[in-house]
Amino acid sequence: MIETVRNALWIGGAQWAGKSTVARILALRHGITAYHYDYHDARAHNDRRIASGQPLPESPDELWVLATPEDMAASTLAGFPARFEWALDDLRALTSGRPILAEGWGLRPELVAPLIDAPRRMVVMVPTREFREHQIRVLPRAGALGTPVSDPELGQRNRLERDRLVAEDAVRSAHSVGIRVIEVDGTRDAEAIADVVADHFSPYLG
Repeated sequence: MIETVRNALWIGGAQWAGKSTVARILALRHGITAYHYDYHDARAHNDRRIASGQPLPESPDELWVLATPEDMAASTLAGFPARFEWALDDLRALTSGRPILAEGWGLRPELVAPLIDAPRRMVVMVPTREFREHQIRVLPRAGALGTPVSDPELGQRNRLERDRLVAEDAVRSAHSVGIRVIEVDGTRDAEAIADVVADHFSPYLG
């Protein structure tokens, strides 16, 4: 429904910044519904991608090894608008008396800004370089590609550099449309970061 999108709260930003964790914490604290973009994008959205005729890589090597990080980042950014429309379809199917909190790296500031009545309905979370390196060390899904390729080390390096470039673009985009950026450096735990985000969203949480 249109009201669901209009009343939504948004957490965008970079990979490995703790967006999903913060969204879960806020959902439990405030009785709101969390929508996890990555979950839907990796499942039902892929069917839409195929049905729409968008080209898919022929192999994991084509995606992670043969492409440069710059090309990978450009391709990712170019694909976000269509994927955002699919996320909006998901959100319109939800009805709630409380705000829906949508989180995910594909929820780009330049795409969300035209839909919201105030910049305070969104925040962008990005990790510092040191915290990203920490996440790579401690999170299995961050520390390895997870897809068989001919050169796993190169694939992982390409992936991490792509993520850094996409994160930088998210920060630039947020600044251009007046969306707040929260830099996560690891000095505060997830509950403390959730406190900061909850304060930012306080006019809408009740």
